[in-house]
Amino acid sequence: MNWLWISAVVIVIDQATKHLAVDRLVEHQPIPVLPFLNMTLTFNPGAAFSFLGSASGWQRWLFSGIAVAVSVFILSWLRRLPRGLIWVPSALALILGGALGNLWDRLALGHVVDFIDVYYDRWHWPAFNVADSAICVGVAMLLLSAFRDDEKS
Repeated sequence: MNWLWISAVVIVIDQATKHLAVDRLVEHQPIPVLPFLNMTLTFNPGAAFSFLGSASGWQRWLFSGIAVAVSVFILSWLRRLPRGLIWVPSALALILGGALGNLWDRLALGHVVDFIDVYYDRWHWPAFNVADSAICVGVAMLLLSAFRDDEKS
């Protein structure tokens, strides 16, 4: 369980950047950073890609419950991993930190704060945050680990 520091770092960076975004950005008013990147504050009451974002509020508790269940599962998985592994526990810690970062928002605010807006021409990827990024990187690492021979889990 010595990998939980990664989760803690993800949560701290996620919450700090969300706090800055809420403090310094105006909702739906993009601030250009790069030719393909804006900082654009949005509030997402749904899940990924605003899935169920327009529901009446029950989705907050559904997605919070899912985050808790996934977190418990990941903690259990981390406890059972043999010592000496690096890749898989790091991936799980990233996913756990991301899940808990977004869970914090859901419980405290009723929505998730998103602010990273990647785009090309007029096509915009749905806004996301540091927690979402950690989850995606962690999942990608887990998928890659399925093809690696040097770390059995």
